[in-house]
Amino acid sequence: MAAALLLQSRFIATAAQEGFTFHHAESDSATLALWLAEGCSRLPVYATHQVGVAGAVLDIHTGRVLVVQDKNKTRNAWKFPGGLSEPGEDIGNTAVREVFEETGITSEFKSILSIRQQHGQPGAFGKSDMYIICRLDPSSFHINFCQQECLRCEWMDLTELSKTKETTPITSNIARLLLYGYREGFDQIDISMREFPAVYTGLFYKLYHRKLPENYRNVTDME
Repeated sequence: MAAALLLQSRFIATAAQEGFTFHHAESDSATLALWLAEGCSRLPVYATHQVGVAGAVLDIHTGRVLVVQDKNKTRNAWKFPGGLSEPGEDIGNTAVREVFEETGITSEFKSILSIRQQHGQPGAFGKSDMYIICRLDPSSFHINFCQQECLRCEWMDLTELSKTKETTPITSNIARLLLYGYREGFDQIDISMREFPAVYTGLFYKLYHRKLPENYRNVTDME
């Protein structure tokens, strides 16, 4: 692979004549690739998905959840605040950041509630879209929402959100899931996170799954 900086873009035509093709581009560079081994290229393709994350901030003491109405997209439909994850940003951190940027509410990541995969979404630049909704606990309650992005923002009763027609389909479904967890226990719905060392020295990864009973975590020999 070879990376051409923006100011070196005049060399791209020459590289293309030698058989290089575009692999991916960033804001200040383009990376080209040429497979030198026999057969078809086995280089992994670049990113195929963009990742959006939303935060369902539930106040367990009142049963109210934080919702917004977008100014530019799903106008007049209640939804959970959220946005695109940045490179190198953990899912939970994205949810917490986006909630704060849109509503002024600080919160803590608790779990993942759902993952949606969608293809052909407008605005995804030809990529597929992953949309992850997280459950968050609020650590503040005074709303100071971003008026550039949101028309309205409020704490809404979870039962009301699960019934209203003034919402998006995914918000309605997750509101019902959240209501079930609120009434029957979040262990019924939570996808929790554990951190493990990666096979690459010095790196770690986060594994998301349903809670594993303690007696199964360290089992080495099971019948």
